[in-house]
Amino acid sequence: MELVFLGTGAGVPAKERNVSAIALQLLEERGSTWLFDCGEATQHQILHTSIRPRRIEKIFITHLHGDHIFGLPGLLGSRSFQGGETELTVYGPIGIKEFIEVSLKISKTHLRYPLSIVEIEEGVIFEDEQFIIEAGLLEHGISCFGYRIVEKDLPGALQVEKLKVLGVKPGPIFKQLKKGELVTLEDGTRLDGKEFIGPSMKGRIVTVLGDTRFTETAIHLAKDADVLVHEATFSGEEAQLAHEYYHSTTIHAAKVAEVAKVNKLLLTHISSRYQKDDVYRLREEARTVFKQVEVAHDLFPYVIERNGKKHE
Repeated sequence: MELVFLGTGAGVPAKERNVSAIALQLLEERGSTWLFDCGEATQHQILHTSIRPRRIEKIFITHLHGDHIFGLPGLLGSRSFQGGETELTVYGPIGIKEFIEVSLKISKTHLRYPLSIVEIEEGVIFEDEQFIIEAGLLEHGISCFGYRIVEKDLPGALQVEKLKVLGVKPGPIFKQLKKGELVTLEDGTRLDGKEFIGPSMKGRIVTVLGDTRFTETAIHLAKDADVLVHEATFSGEEAQLAHEYYHSTTIHAAKVAEVAKVNKLLLTHISSRYQKDDVYRLREEARTVFKQVEVAHDLFPYVIERNGKKHE
């Protein structure tokens, strides 16, 4: 599981930061990529990474401001020419369906794969045997969502060495025991598979928020997350300006991380007013409240390990 920041700027593209887009690489987990927002030129940014558009399985749109969606029609169209044949689902606020359908219709873009568009409300918007995704309404000028991605706990590993001590050889019996079934050996010994399964592995939690003021919903979505991705459009000195524009400061984001008890905070959606060394100041501001924080930059990768250890 890896986050790749394709765009970390706010509002308009800048030389050092493109507009919003984040990829969650789930290649080991399900052989696919999930995308969060798709600002202008997202597909150009993808060219600088190992991401394959044909592997993009889901796209989650936080809100309908242009810096979060203007790259979507182009990416959807290009995916057809890059081997994309499997179904792709786009989730987003009311209006995302009209935006996509009108864009594709007027440009006469014909997709070679099934496209599903889901206009969401608060609550669980997706669940399968691996993941649960919850959406929460944030506080922005228009309808804007944050997403909580919860990986379900993985079953423990079969304790092979313990079975070898009992003289059980690898084969079909291992498979039965792994399922927790009762097995009778040739000598009449009965084994309970549940007694040979190690402890389950805790699933990871990733929270990706859209644009927002400081809000309790953000804290709820981020609770105990391994990683929280939070916008920090303004420095802590610009709290009043952030409030007026329905955005957050570095301090607001750090407070969410602190209260929610997350492991790591990654700041994004940085205003173009902050250049070069300003980034270090933004980071140090946030660290006065929450220590485990970094300011993301374009093409910044962040790997989330299963054992809780994380590295850039």
